[in-house]
Amino acid sequence: MSIPMTGQPVPGRDPRAGSKLKKGLKQWMAVLPFIFLGVAGTAVFVIYPMIRNIVISFQDYSIMPGANNPFVGFDNYVSAFTDPNNKVLMAIRNTFLNVAVTVPVNWLLAIVFAVLINLHFVKHKIVFRTVYYLPIITSWIVVAFLFRFLFAGGEYGLINYILYKQLGLFSEPINFLSNYWSAMVVIWLFHIWKTVGWGVVIYLAALQGISKEYYEAAAIDGANGTKQFWSITVPMLGPVTAFVLINLVNGAFNFFPQVYFITRGGPMDQTQTLPSLMYLQAFKNFNFGYASAVAVMMGIAVFALTYTQMKKFGNQRFL
Repeated sequence: MSIPMTGQPVPGRDPRAGSKLKKGLKQWMAVLPFIFLGVAGTAVFVIYPMIRNIVISFQDYSIMPGANNPFVGFDNYVSAFTDPNNKVLMAIRNTFLNVAVTVPVNWLLAIVFAVLINLHFVKHKIVFRTVYYLPIITSWIVVAFLFRFLFAGGEYGLINYILYKQLGLFSEPINFLSNYWSAMVVIWLFHIWKTVGWGVVIYLAALQGISKEYYEAAAIDGANGTKQFWSITVPMLGPVTAFVLINLVNGAFNFFPQVYFITRGGPMDQTQTLPSLMYLQAFKNFNFGYASAVAVMMGIAVFALTYTQMKKFGNQRFL
């Protein structure tokens, strides 16, 4: 058997393999600190609080130093559904109502506004994108005070002033925040106006990837704008729509500032949602076990809905 001479590559071995390995290790060493920080942050601020919350949900928990936190099993979960005031059931109903009302409206407005801006205001696209995104970066408190002024009771609220004083449509001012359904409508309007700009920006970016040839071919075949929208735009934006819907559902489940800053759960706790009920039980009633049990149940519901949506759109590519 012949032995290869010194300096010649060994047959079957890539001489560049060693250099590739060193380069790969060098790249990993460069990014490893950032990966470590990300994993550490997730463990400290996400995983540990999640596990701690589950543990507290099975305890009669007290925040007092040295307090005894006895294990009570599923008592907190049972209490949530046997509450004589039905606060949890009412919060569940309101939470799912928020999802059912705001998600479709938010999605439809986002895609329609994005299409209109993309078609008719191409030169000023950045300006309109900024205008629609401004509510997103505006403080929740500032927007909440704006809506409280708009829908204030009596004749001094702007909406009441227009409907009652100027147009004379009602015999007396409407107290929007003292009635369950009108208060819920105000909350929904607040949420939609505050968040619709996010979807507009996402769809505006996605519309850049749709070739104009599809619309030109459809126009030749006699399809009008509405037909093109439902037959071309909506199907082509399918993966983006899946991404948007998942985030809209998650956002609709987290109705806390919308309730806390507008109605504070009133009238008579009828507009409470699961997040606002958790805050009320934990930081006002100091019933941390009860609040943690509600949080666990809400987390399971959000996970189930998100997982279902991911399975439904699993074969599509996301942003």
